[in-house]
Amino acid sequence: MPTQADVRRIALALPETVEEPGRFAFAVMNKGKAKGFAWVWMERQTDKGPRVPRPDVLAIRVPGEEAKQFLIGSAPATFFTEPHYHGFPGILTWLEAISPEQLEELLVGGWRLQAPRPLVAAFDARPR
Repeated sequence: MPTQADVRRIALALPETVEEPGRFAFAVMNKGKAKGFAWVWMERQTDKGPRVPRPDVLAIRVPGEEAKQFLIGSAPATFFTEPHYHGFPGILTWLEAISPEQLEELLVGGWRLQAPRPLVAAFDARPR
């Protein structure tokens, strides 16, 4: 079961990634702007009530609605969405249910979606 420490380690290992001050959220710098690719889910516990961080759930950027629905359909105990994310390219995942390998794959994929193309190309060309 991955932890927030695992999320932080994986995310911050990606080039030009920053953790947003004051919240558990990660972004990659793109043209001088921080582009988010993973963050703690802020759950609304009551109608119109404030959103509250859920440290056991991570939101991760995905390519689009089709990818989101595929993940939910393939592993509904691991992935879900909520009305706030309707039409938004992001998936919610229970950290206790996702494998470390799948977490890393999704974090790298989310980073790729937000990173500038030259940075992704350099990342892909690095020696492994």
